[in-house]
Amino acid sequence: MRKRKLAGVFMSFMVAAGVLAGCNSSTSGDGEKGGDIKIGANLELSGGVASYGQSAKEGIELAIEEINKEGINGKKLKLVTVDNKSDAAEATNGALKLATQDKVVAMIGAATSTNTLAQVQIAQDNKIPLITPTATNATITSKDGKLNDFVFRTCFIDPFQGTVAANFATNDLKVKSAAVLIDSSSDYSKGLAASFKKNFEANGGKIVKEEAYVAKDTDFRATLTNIKAANPEYIFVPGFYEEVGLIIKQARELGLNVPIMGGDGWDSPKLVEIAGAPTLNNTFITNHYSSGDSDKKVQEFVAAFKAKYDGKSPDAFTALGYDTVYFLADAIKRAGSSESSKIQKALEETDGLELVSGKVKLDKNHDPIKAAVILEYKNGEQQFKTKINP
Repeated sequence: MRKRKLAGVFMSFMVAAGVLAGCNSSTSGDGEKGGDIKIGANLELSGGVASYGQSAKEGIELAIEEINKEGINGKKLKLVTVDNKSDAAEATNGALKLATQDKVVAMIGAATSTNTLAQVQIAQDNKIPLITPTATNATITSKDGKLNDFVFRTCFIDPFQGTVAANFATNDLKVKSAAVLIDSSSDYSKGLAASFKKNFEANGGKIVKEEAYVAKDTDFRATLTNIKAANPEYIFVPGFYEEVGLIIKQARELGLNVPIMGGDGWDSPKLVEIAGAPTLNNTFITNHYSSGDSDKKVQEFVAAFKAKYDGKSPDAFTALGYDTVYFLADAIKRAGSSESSKIQKALEETDGLELVSGKVKLDKNHDPIKAAVILEYKNGEQQFKTKINP
């Protein structure tokens, strides 16, 4: 989902290049030992956005547990996990380890866009499928018209999410003026803001103020005072839960009580802890799924997750981690092989696979065409509001 700092990643690529020169190609990653099919997970299990990776990992583990009851083509999935520590350079090193040492047949991760982008070249050079559950930056799968043919995702992309937010603001909230507050260090935030602004203005709305902050900032009062002076009817804040929680709390303290909306980067239990439950009233997010959706498949997943994790409710990162394993398992089954190149071809051919977050059909860029949901926070709880089809 998201782009975080790129510092140090280029050095890691240089190191990786030397190792990869001797790596195998299309026959790499048979990944079988003792009847197991080894798959890798490269996730943010510590560091600044650890909540995302931890949630995804829980979904991945539940899916593997379910799938292994029957197995795939007579074999079981074995998970090899690395912690990228919410850092792009660590994500590169983790992908290199999974590809060249652990010899996995496919890799899942990362949760954020920058940490996924840091793995793309490793996947391409080793011809090992890389599937991100939640990284929404459009350039991950395709850039400048060039497809990264071994890279896939199970989430929608930023331009769609920004469009959904703009249409909801215009059509449902009936607002005509908006302020935008972005994390200038995050391409995720900048990309969502650009899409929102373009579509909101196309709907006849007016952006009355644009402001920025940098990740790890903690005092937003001066910026929010500037926004308040512009008298917007609505504020769009496409950031991550750490800063967003403080932004919303400080905005309400300053008397900014207009609707505030963001994207899937808000989706963490930590947001409520930081902002406070009452403070989040009259805030909304675009997201990939809702545990409150009455769809039978969603409710079966929620029940299974709560049974495994002591009543805990699964968030969107959990659902997409879960879906990604089923997406991969379906491809392995249809390929009739755990050879990476055959899995890649089967992934490309996915059409109509029913998952918790919706039916998956891939477009030419390996991005799924699927619905988004709008969630509203009420007393700290996410309430399902509506589902938006592409």
